[in-house]
Amino acid sequence: MISSTIGEEVAVTGIDGDVATGRSVRVGGREIHVSEFGSGPAVVLLHGGGPGATGVANYSRNVDALARRFRVIVPDLPGYGRSAKWIDQSDPFGYLGRSVGGLLDELGVASAHLVGNSYGGAAALRLAMDRPEKVGRMVLMGPGGVGTTRTLPTGGLNALLGYYRGEGPSRDKLRRFIREYLVFDGGSVPEELIEQRYLASIDPDVVANPPLRRPSGPLALRTLWRMDFTRDPRLREVAHPTLVVWGANDKVNRREGGPMLAETMPNCDLYLAANTGHWVQWERAELFNTLAAAFLEGSS
Repeated sequence: MISSTIGEEVAVTGIDGDVATGRSVRVGGREIHVSEFGSGPAVVLLHGGGPGATGVANYSRNVDALARRFRVIVPDLPGYGRSAKWIDQSDPFGYLGRSVGGLLDELGVASAHLVGNSYGGAAALRLAMDRPEKVGRMVLMGPGGVGTTRTLPTGGLNALLGYYRGEGPSRDKLRRFIREYLVFDGGSVPEELIEQRYLASIDPDVVANPPLRRPSGPLALRTLWRMDFTRDPRLREVAHPTLVVWGANDKVNRREGGPMLAETMPNCDLYLAANTGHWVQWERAELFNTLAAAFLEGSS
């Protein structure tokens, strides 16, 4: 997949030669940048919250395969990429869910399947709770917000939340997070990818207002509770067919979150991917694309 800047838009060329031009959509008074591929039932790909993340980059190994069967909608979540750099830090996952739902409204999409990795998985779950009619099926990869108040943070989550703290962002901090915590095989990540994400992570607007941070202030405990779906009784009512895919070697979000979801949500399947970290859709792309496409089509 190749992306190039064209004025205020980004043209993205897939492996099969299809081209999608990204555009900004105004949602709730702020801009969300979105690219689209393919045709068919709508599938929204929601990226993770790591430094420098963007929608198209995080799903670079998946868009082409899914676009053969679906209309694939790939936003940069608020705070990332070419979208507005602001998050409601009193209820981050609620704000993300509202933003995704509002984006679907603006695009004229009555309901869409959701694919969410980590931070994006949390956004998908929150939208399913708040506006269940907007969601069809869900595929969630190591989603955030599952049991996070019931145990201490992992080393990977601490590295992620600490990226903008202390001496601030650096290539070394990002390289360590990606190669030691994000994936199972750190050597599989090219230096070019790390450099691309580092440059995105030091956007002055992002440095001034990091989208993913530890809750603080007098209402921090309430925010923490809001960010743990296992504290929300509505989780048991999320009846959407859901496939949870978790890397067996995830060092960011504990794999124990998978059984928590499978035991709570009434229509939730669970797949544990061996020799895989937090970035299942990138590390095990062929496996993920096969599982996701079959599940979203309702054939598994």
